[in-house]
Amino acid sequence: MTIDDTAATTATTAEYAPEHTPRLRWSEHAPEVFKAMIRLDAAARKGLDPKLLELVKIRASQINRCAFCVDMHSKDALAQGESVERIVQLSAWDESEHFYTEKELAALALTEAVTVLTDGFVPDAVYERAAKHFEEAELAQLIAAITVINAWNRFGVTCRLVPGHYEPGQYK
Repeated sequence: MTIDDTAATTATTAEYAPEHTPRLRWSEHAPEVFKAMIRLDAAARKGLDPKLLELVKIRASQINRCAFCVDMHSKDALAQGESVERIVQLSAWDESEHFYTEKELAALALTEAVTVLTDGFVPDAVYERAAKHFEEAELAQLIAAITVINAWNRFGVTCRLVPGHYEPGQYK
């Protein structure tokens, strides 16, 4: 391989798959529901640490496979000063606990339990772990925030919202 061959190889760019189009721009067709969700989201976040909230939103969105929300909340987390490393490790948080505080780990465990509901309920041990790290009012807000991001995820995956175009603070 010559220097010219190397230059040609590194100069080529990958062809990405075409971007899909959303199935439905639901917020345009149900604007009152969208506005209500924005208000609900704002109410649910009150009193919660913004960085913790974004970690919870990213994790729920990963579980629900909502690419639009993963994109949005990863960008929001980065804009708030969250590290790339902690965002990347979220998909395997329980194997990389040393990146997170005990309070964050309790919130992530609760997020998974509320999001997945494999047993039809949130296990007592998961709830009790969260209750040790959050006062009741803060825990109620956290549960509300987890519930709200799951609702947003349902809109995102059902309507096939397209990731990659969100700018931090766009919907605030």
